[in-house]
Amino acid sequence: MTTIRECMTTNVETVSSNQTIKEAAEIMARNNVGSIPVVNSGELVGIITDRDITTRSTAHGLDNQTPVSQVMTTNLVSGHISMSTEEAAKVMAQHQIRRLPIVENNQLVGIVALGDLATNEMSDEAAGVALANISEPNKTL
Repeated sequence: MTTIRECMTTNVETVSSNQTIKEAAEIMARNNVGSIPVVNSGELVGIITDRDITTRSTAHGLDNQTPVSQVMTTNLVSGHISMSTEEAAKVMAQHQIRRLPIVENNQLVGIVALGDLATNEMSDEAAGVALANISEPNKTL
């Protein structure tokens, strides 16, 4: 069984909750990513996505100096460093998310993306199942 530690990204770009959404968007653009963990003093407090910026700030007329804390997602799902890739895939499928922040002692230590799981031979099947579930329309809308 492969652990999440073996396939997660550890050099994760982050923002703090008091940085602006413009700064967050610039980091996303520079790194070609659609989400960034929000970390205060090493502790994961949320995640901000390009969609958060669009739907929670731009759509409401907020400017680019709006703090990340006003638009970030705080009901966060995260994984732990000792979980298997299969466990991570199940969590991602259950919550319909494509990226899972990994924490240890409340500190962000990495992030795993669905693509990371798909490139790991041991978890190809789990990643496929996760993708199928993530791609299903959310029934709570």
